[in-house]
Amino acid sequence: MRWIRASRDGKTFYGILEGDRLVEIDGTPFGDHQKTTRRHDLSTVKIEVPVIPPTFYAVGFNYTEHILKVAARTGQSPTLPTQPDVGQRTNNGLIAHGEAVVIPHDATDAVQYEGELVVVIGKQAKHLSEAEALSCVLGYTVGNDVSERSWQKSDRTLWRAKGPDTWKPMGPWIETDVDLDALETIVKVNGQETTRFRTNAMLFGVARYISTITRYITLYPGDVIWMGTDGTSPNLKAGDEVDIEITGIGHLVNPFVAERV
Repeated sequence: MRWIRASRDGKTFYGILEGDRLVEIDGTPFGDHQKTTRRHDLSTVKIEVPVIPPTFYAVGFNYTEHILKVAARTGQSPTLPTQPDVGQRTNNGLIAHGEAVVIPHDATDAVQYEGELVVVIGKQAKHLSEAEALSCVLGYTVGNDVSERSWQKSDRTLWRAKGPDTWKPMGPWIETDVDLDALETIVKVNGQETTRFRTNAMLFGVARYISTITRYITLYPGDVIWMGTDGTSPNLKAGDEVDIEITGIGHLVNPFVAERV
């Protein structure tokens, strides 16, 4: 099932995609809901960010190749993490499929994408074992963790390197029927493939992260966990378009534009 958060005629609502038609829902996927008789052609609605999360969790250094390439780029010895590491982001950066990523006027040319699997939590969860962990998941979507690498090296935190407005595209929808082991992440810049990797080839998988988080922190419906990326990205510039596909889930496509000052 594909849940879409959409807008039309000033109203934002959830719907379920059936073919190329969106069946409008009364309620949300995170609580009581029922289908209505209202139907929309997908081309007639604006697709919104699939959820505004209560808490936005982000995973760092979760793929071996990414760690090795980052170490080579920075001249450091690679160190693989020995346990899951969880950070947080703000909602300010969230934008929907098709919306523009704005590059600040003082950014260097080291602006890069990170194509990531996003876990969407559907039920409140605390103290889940790894075996139980996926029971709280509603579904999955696609994220682009846009990053400025020179800021990432110079700032004490990632507030500027990963936090500017528009730097967290997410969407286009939430897919509930997912086989994690079958997924592949494919990224194209201006139509040319630049990155491809097995999505589930993580150092620590979705269940491990959920179990680790819920040992200390309650997860709530609508929370999201961005699961990290593999490989490396070319530098991006205004005028580029990034298409992140996770097979079985969908495409997240966003243009990049320069900030107007």
